[in-house]
Amino acid sequence: MTDSGETFGTRLRSASALIVSTGTCLLVGVSGSLVTATSVREWYPQIQKPPWTPPGAVFGPVWTVLYILMGVSVWLILRSTVGNARRTALLIFVTQLVLNSAWSFLFFGLRSPGWAALEIVLLWCSIIATMLAFARISRLAAGLLLPYSLWVSYAAALNVAIWNLNR
Repeated sequence: MTDSGETFGTRLRSASALIVSTGTCLLVGVSGSLVTATSVREWYPQIQKPPWTPPGAVFGPVWTVLYILMGVSVWLILRSTVGNARRTALLIFVTQLVLNSAWSFLFFGLRSPGWAALEIVLLWCSIIATMLAFARISRLAAGLLLPYSLWVSYAAALNVAIWNLNR
């Protein structure tokens, strides 16, 4: 046992949970990128975008960092012992993760910025709900989602601008 009272097995399970939670979030990103790949080459370059659209090379690294932060955040919640609050927080987290993936399918898969603009509002609301639920258990877990909420706020504005420019 260590000085903190944790056994090697406990630390190993915790490390495994961190890898699984982060890996799951990264997998969501990969699933979205599979849908995105063709549209990024064929459709996205052809549509009008506002001048404040970041270069394409920015999206991959930013999303990778955000998915890792999401994974660490949910791992902190998984480690908590707050039963009902944890279950609720995890359900809200999974909901936002599904909405996160759905946005890629709407925007890039269906090439529908209008539907994606409606959906990203739901995504943003679910991220805020996740942060509030996580904050009841771990302020750090909630704080790790702040960059995600800010990026999705920016992405929502970009999505709406693209929709308006291409109607």
